[in-house]
Amino acid sequence: MDFLGKIKQHRRDEEKLKWEGTFAEYLALLKERPEIAQSAHSRVYNMIKSAGVTEEDGKKHYHFFDKEIFGLEDAIERLVEEYFHPAAKRLDVRKRILLLMGPVSGGKSTIVTMLKRGLEAYSRTDEGAIYAIKGCPMHEDPLHLIPHHLREDFYKEYGIKIEGNLSPLNTMRLEKEYGGCIEDVIIERIFLSEDKRVGIGTFSPSDPKSQDIADLTGSIDFSTIAEYGSESDPRAYRFDGELNKANRGIMEFQEMLKCDEKFLWHLLSLTQEGNFKAGRFALISADELIVAHTNESEYRSFISNKKNEALHSRIIVMPIPYNLKVSDEERIYEKMIKESDMDVHIAPHALRTAAIFSVLTRLKESESRGIDLIKKMRLYDGENVEGFNNADLQELKNEFQDEGMTGIDPRYVINRISSAIIKKDVPSINALDILRSIKEGLGQHASISKEDKERYLNFISLARQEYDELAKKEVQKAFVYSFEESAKTLMDNYLDNVEAFCNKNKMTDPITGEELDPDEKLMRSIEEQIGISENAKKAFREEILIRISAYARKGKRFDYQSHERLREAIQKKLFADLKDVVKITTSTKTPDETQLKRINEVIARLVDEYGYTTTSANELLKYVGSLLNR
Repeated sequence: MDFLGKIKQHRRDEEKLKWEGTFAEYLALLKERPEIAQSAHSRVYNMIKSAGVTEEDGKKHYHFFDKEIFGLEDAIERLVEEYFHPAAKRLDVRKRILLLMGPVSGGKSTIVTMLKRGLEAYSRTDEGAIYAIKGCPMHEDPLHLIPHHLREDFYKEYGIKIEGNLSPLNTMRLEKEYGGCIEDVIIERIFLSEDKRVGIGTFSPSDPKSQDIADLTGSIDFSTIAEYGSESDPRAYRFDGELNKANRGIMEFQEMLKCDEKFLWHLLSLTQEGNFKAGRFALISADELIVAHTNESEYRSFISNKKNEALHSRIIVMPIPYNLKVSDEERIYEKMIKESDMDVHIAPHALRTAAIFSVLTRLKESESRGIDLIKKMRLYDGENVEGFNNADLQELKNEFQDEGMTGIDPRYVINRISSAIIKKDVPSINALDILRSIKEGLGQHASISKEDKERYLNFISLARQEYDELAKKEVQKAFVYSFEESAKTLMDNYLDNVEAFCNKNKMTDPITGEELDPDEKLMRSIEEQIGISENAKKAFREEILIRISAYARKGKRFDYQSHERLREAIQKKLFADLKDVVKITTSTKTPDETQLKRINEVIARLVDEYGYTTTSANELLKYVGSLLNR
């Protein structure tokens, strides 16, 4: 189907979703599907849950946020479990303003945007269908039509609780247009849309002197007063404020704490009582989730003001820190780059190196636990760190409640990557280009103190060291591939010795036939490559033997690729043995025919297998050559 065909199909699909009928027909619909009468908070929670939830080690992972939010699983779980879930169950937290508090570029706005876009899509599904009184500017809940004295009977029959009063406009319409016959009132299905101002509102404060409360609650339509004769006639009022239009959905309050007090008191009434004051009318009911976001300094300033105590008690603060996982930080950069028009090759590990720097700036020292920042960073990223387990990881996460609330933000790094691309003006940039650009930018960053700058320079050095290891490992793998047979021979030799060691057998010399003890020196020279200690060697060797047995039972052959850590150890050992060959090959300015052939083989492998271009592969080889020659 071509693009115009898809537009037409979309229009047909939208038409199929439409529904219109009397209130009597709506009640029949409720009998079949009582879930369509759910509250705004319940709808948001069910929307999040419908995208999928997985649980591991007692932690819940909500997949609704997967495409946009990375590394904030703990914060998201807390947000859903401590706010959305109880609010959906009509517990008291639904009477609170949700305030997302965290550093700049930490994901607060993205979370709110995802909730708004998600609700738009969810309202087009059967599970998220929403119905309202037709012609109502506030898309009012049809159940508000039921008089209070009949609501207990309605609950007994339908099992649905009704909250809120019929608005002044619909009270008048019920009498004038329908002659008081509730069952005849026309109900329609609505679809939430921020653009069309249906069920989703956004309020951003402007200059305090020019702020108008009408932006929130609507205003009198002076052009109709002559027609209707009174400012208290609801037909002479525009119910077009953000609180009116966000009814049945979500209201985003940007920079809420910068607002004038009179704006905030309207929010107090709405969250606590479910209604707000507008014009010369009785209180107007509204069912909406109010979410705001701010940074930590503004929040601290807000709560220090005694005048804000009443409002503070009606706010639930959810900290949204920076991501502390290197692999997820790398995904954030990849996402931001994809959204741009950058047409340049970024060499493998370049973004990871930048991510290492960023995460280091956000972590807090835990020296009392005998762990440095590099180990802590690796542990947070899900790597195995000798001497630490999952219990230690949880203790580390609980040690500092504000960890991740400071440090370098992702936008700064992306800005420096952009600067590196423009400055270098070549089709490829690498990790060193990005680190250099980050370092240059620190001097131009006005908010970075002299003390922080010194710390950040140290983190750049640490990130460089981590990249050096990654670069050597990359070249190591590419070179070892050229010596594949040597790797397999070394592997088989190691396995023979391990088997003899574990079974307490002797080895047989292939030439003399003499019985020998297993070659401990050979085994340790391989195991030490991946940090296997003397105390841990027996357990590691037994694990290898168990893996071989498991493969044999399944009729599979245990080979060079069957055990990731052992493969890494073999590669490192072979690379160490080949170090002089690699050093000469990568650093010589006039390679002979054999060296040139080997260089071309390694470059081809880096390009085909590891995502390099010819340019970035050559740069990598030169850099690793310089490292080996130091």
